[in-house]
Amino acid sequence: MKNVWRSGIIFTAVNFLTLLIGFGFQVIIRRQFQGHTGEFGFVQTAIVFIGFLGVPMSIATQAVTHYIARFHFSGDDARLHGLLAGCRKFLFHITIAGSIVAIVLVKPLGDFFHIPRVSLTMVSLICVLAGFWSSFFTALCQGLGWFKRLALIGLLAVVIRIAFGVSATRLSPVAEWAVLASAVMLLSNLVLLFWKKEFPRKTGAAVSPWSKEMVQFLVVSTACGIGSNCFGQYDLLVAQRYFPGAELDNYAAAGLLARQIPTLVGPLLTVLFTHRSSRRHHHNDLQELMKLLGLYAFGLVFNATGLFVLKTVGLRLLGQNTPEAAGMIAPFAISMVFIGLLQAIGTWALASHWIKISLLYGILGGCYWAFILVVGKTSTALLQVMPFAAAIAFAILFIFWFTAMRRHKLVVEEPV
Repeated sequence: MKNVWRSGIIFTAVNFLTLLIGFGFQVIIRRQFQGHTGEFGFVQTAIVFIGFLGVPMSIATQAVTHYIARFHFSGDDARLHGLLAGCRKFLFHITIAGSIVAIVLVKPLGDFFHIPRVSLTMVSLICVLAGFWSSFFTALCQGLGWFKRLALIGLLAVVIRIAFGVSATRLSPVAEWAVLASAVMLLSNLVLLFWKKEFPRKTGAAVSPWSKEMVQFLVVSTACGIGSNCFGQYDLLVAQRYFPGAELDNYAAAGLLARQIPTLVGPLLTVLFTHRSSRRHHHNDLQELMKLLGLYAFGLVFNATGLFVLKTVGLRLLGQNTPEAAGMIAPFAISMVFIGLLQAIGTWALASHWIKISLLYGILGGCYWAFILVVGKTSTALLQVMPFAAAIAFAILFIFWFTAMRRHKLVVEEPV
């Protein structure tokens, strides 16, 4: 735990470079889509649609990560090996089931959210299936605390994405090629083969980790996973359903910039989740984690301020410097600050096994998305309600979280 602070800083720094390259990808394809109204917006919404279909696997991956970290840091090798052996079967079965569900639902959901072409829907499905099969690698790296390697994989992934996506869209400027790049970049996970000798090896009899507690945690992870996606991304699905091409492009560009506010400091939550999941809650360790939370909150405010100052530059780089897009930045940024804070509390609660707060986070996320889906039929209406809805959700969740922190005096030795 003594390396929590350093891990967070290093992971965030490398992630910044990764995001910078990723933003470069968005800039290039946006310019290559000039004259093709709506294509840039279709790329952004298709990526969120992929996440929508991939929620079951992201939930399972988070639960597996939690227990890998817990058994690894506690030195419980028997349960760690049992988990790794069981995870292969578990994630395999989840992958098969998720793939079948995705295949069945992709067309009706595509129609509901007005995905414009069957080809774009099919490419989204390919990305979902590819993401399913790569999830175990992410869980392994994060759970074992291999943050530098995880950062390297992320960096390599965006390089592959930009090489493939830019080349393909230059030949054919349609959204399908840019979206397909999200599947191709997952080949970066193969770099883990260089460290295969360092994978945990079985040293004795494996002990099954599956218990009532772990099943309960999977249920809670489901709530948190749904909440995080509802708060952080699903507004784009609302936009895809209601907005015409030009309005969708403006919204997608403003959203791409605003979503960087929590994304830039997101690695701090990844480190927080892993170390909080280890269940080694000494006073000094908790102080370090609270500092990490403070740095995260400061980063949200700093990033939002930077976006206000540089919004014209960002929109100009994206080739979308319109009055409409510029006017969307302020309410979008405010929303993303509150959403980033919500994600931090949700991450802390889940890693701490604070079941009631985790479930509340998921419920609030579902209510937030249902509300904006009903009222957000224009970009003006959507961006009028998003900041207030996010602020109210944060206020409710913060009160419950702060009460729990006071009740446990920042020390939680057993699940609540």
